[in-house]
Amino acid sequence: MSEIAAVAAEDRSLVPAAATRAASAKRSLRTLGIYGLLLLVALLAFLAIRVYGETLPALPGASVLAGGTLAHSDVLFRVLLALAAVLLTGAVLGRVCIAIGQPPVIGEVIAGILLGPSLIGPEISALILPPAIAPQLNIVAQIGVILYMFIIGLELNGGLLKERVHTAVTVSQASIVVPFVMGALLALYLYPRFATSGVPFTSFALFMGVAVSITAFPVLARILKDRGLEKTELGTLALGCAAANDVTAWCLLAVIIGIVQAQVGAGLKVIGSTLVYAAVMLALVRPLLRRLVKLWDSEPLPRAATAFVFLALAISALAAEAIGIHALFGAFMLGAVLPHDSVLARTFMRQLEPVVTVFLLPAFFAFTGMNTRFDQVSGYESWLSLGVILLVATVGKFGGTYVAARMSGLSKRDSGALGALMNTRGLVELIVLNVGLQLGVIPPPLFALMVAMAIITTVSTAPMLKLMGFGQKAAI
Repeated sequence: MSEIAAVAAEDRSLVPAAATRAASAKRSLRTLGIYGLLLLVALLAFLAIRVYGETLPALPGASVLAGGTLAHSDVLFRVLLALAAVLLTGAVLGRVCIAIGQPPVIGEVIAGILLGPSLIGPEISALILPPAIAPQLNIVAQIGVILYMFIIGLELNGGLLKERVHTAVTVSQASIVVPFVMGALLALYLYPRFATSGVPFTSFALFMGVAVSITAFPVLARILKDRGLEKTELGTLALGCAAANDVTAWCLLAVIIGIVQAQVGAGLKVIGSTLVYAAVMLALVRPLLRRLVKLWDSEPLPRAATAFVFLALAISALAAEAIGIHALFGAFMLGAVLPHDSVLARTFMRQLEPVVTVFLLPAFFAFTGMNTRFDQVSGYESWLSLGVILLVATVGKFGGTYVAARMSGLSKRDSGALGALMNTRGLVELIVLNVGLQLGVIPPPLFALMVAMAIITTVSTAPMLKLMGFGQKAAI
């Protein structure tokens, strides 16, 4: 009897639950019916309005469909398609590069070139990267590069330079001066073969000098990490040299941009303004920022801190652009004067870097791929020029670093490894080359050869380190 009573009680408990579900379903149907009725009334009202509105006269003018919303929507669709294509291709090639012991950025760079007109042809490339979206894609790319250079500035560790200041300064300056002079000599060979009559030889030679002097600090850091060398004596010295090299190279590039953009009479004004700008950033802005960052010494950062940093970034970039140097130099300078070990800097590096490197920089790779025209490079002399460029760039960078390192007391093995590391160029070189292309200093055929040089010298770094016995490939 007790079991029967329990079953009966359970059945009675189910009745209210079933009734509740039925009532809920009834309310849902009623709500759906009301919503459908509202849609029907709205549709009928619009049709009635449309019947009368079609009879009204309108002012003469072009159709909005011809050049308005749809045209902009098509551009947005094309830009997003280009980003998606480069992201997907870069991810695949990046994994391939990791598998063969190369930094994934090489795969991302090759992805942009692969989708450009050089390899798959102008017709197929135009379906993915149509020339019509170049202005919009360039804006996205420039924003990505500005943010990227800000991050590079944040990662600059002045402490590394203080610990090994003598060796770092000697090696870094030798790795700038020697290839710069050799790049200027290289201009004697390249200028009559590639430059146009509207480009002065001085501007061409200065740009070639800085173009072969670049070391890609972030790619070098990634290679050191992959090889397990980032905390070794050699790795610390390489990072310090690369940091000092980057500061000198970007300052030199800023001055060269000012000379190229300004007329002869205004050249000294641009150089003077650049020096004043740098002095203000170092002497006034840096101490002020050191005090301000102490106000935001815990996470999460307040909204005001984020707004302040982006406002300061915009002002610094605008100031550099107004002076006559590139906005990315202003972004780099702001990052360099912010204390890199502060909570503010660490938070921005951690949160901003993935967005910039994974999403925004592919626009830069795509834009670079659109401008890289290996199909315009033909003939024995052009490919011979690539060999000469590679020889000069490698001998200047590797040789200058090796000799300076040996003179500073390093062993042959460490000096050779340091030379191989400083010969890494990668993404930073592409940024410099794009600046030269936009200024009209280097034409598209030479741009393509210089891009090839940047890729080859970067790809050769890891095998050279492995050959010297420095570290093994990091696990995937």
